[in-house]
Amino acid sequence: MNDALVHPTRRRGRLRTLIGGACAVALATVGTAVILSSPAQAQTVTTNQEGTHNGYFYSFWKDSGNVTMTMGNGGQYSVQWSNVNNFVVGKGWNPGTRRTVTYSATYNPNGNSYLTLYGWTRNPLIEYYIVDSWGSWRPPGASPLGTVYSDGGTYDIYRTQRVNQPSIDGTATFYQYWSVRQSKRVGGTITVGNHFDAWARLGMNLGTHYYQIMATEGYQSSGYASVTVDSGGSDPGPTNPGPTNPGPTNPGTGSCTVTVSRAEDWYDRFNTWFSVSGTNNWVVTIYTNGGQTLQNSWNASISGTSGTLTARPNGNGNNFGITLYKNGNNTTPTATCAVG
Repeated sequence: MNDALVHPTRRRGRLRTLIGGACAVALATVGTAVILSSPAQAQTVTTNQEGTHNGYFYSFWKDSGNVTMTMGNGGQYSVQWSNVNNFVVGKGWNPGTRRTVTYSATYNPNGNSYLTLYGWTRNPLIEYYIVDSWGSWRPPGASPLGTVYSDGGTYDIYRTQRVNQPSIDGTATFYQYWSVRQSKRVGGTITVGNHFDAWARLGMNLGTHYYQIMATEGYQSSGYASVTVDSGGSDPGPTNPGPTNPGPTNPGTGSCTVTVSRAEDWYDRFNTWFSVSGTNNWVVTIYTNGGQTLQNSWNASISGTSGTLTARPNGNGNNFGITLYKNGNNTTPTATCAVG
């Protein structure tokens, strides 16, 4: 394995072009063939672009080499690649969210490659992977921060950083979040929310979701894959995300309720989960104690850093959490809920 494989995701100088029905002639001009099949329209792509096809979002990116992506009915696509430096293609959804993804695949890489659920968020800018299979190298070449058991297997969790590298928002410094299955598979179910929650418990927080695709990625390799992806629907979040020992349940103004649950505890900080019921449009007021200050939050937009905090939904369901520095006060916060 050469040293370059330690950083397999060095990329993203992407030319992003949205594809609509009116672009069919332009695609033919640059060498992208549009092929009709029955009952749906197949489409073959060889240049960098994003768009929708048969009800699914798709993304195609490469920096060099030969990559051909052919999209079929529904969530199906195939990709053939050779002599590439780096590429990522796939079908899925825009925006991403907590969802139950089912997929089947034929996956034959020759060299370094991943079969992965893949996506991005903004604020913070995060690139994330839930890797089910790989080629000659198991990513990401770092020490695991923990594990999560989901959908019949154990995944190792990692966080890596990209410094001044291309991203969906240009050159930037950002983190990559990884869940990498300990044993390979090429089909099954991915309960995305289980990974989001496991990352959040480690302080690895996501932002506002951009796209989320079942992707094939290759780095200095060749191969073939055929993938069909589907979704069983969105997942509003765990019904009991925190540990036992729930805090007070306080109704606020309007018809919503928030349950407070104390979670992981360290010498200098602790996690608290909040579960809202009664509405999807809520405002939760959180009352911290003493000198406690906010370190992290996940699955909600939080205003304030100490004293009284305000939480609002950010598209990640009705269960969210925060990490508070104790600063000498170990008391669990309380909260009230009002319809937003």
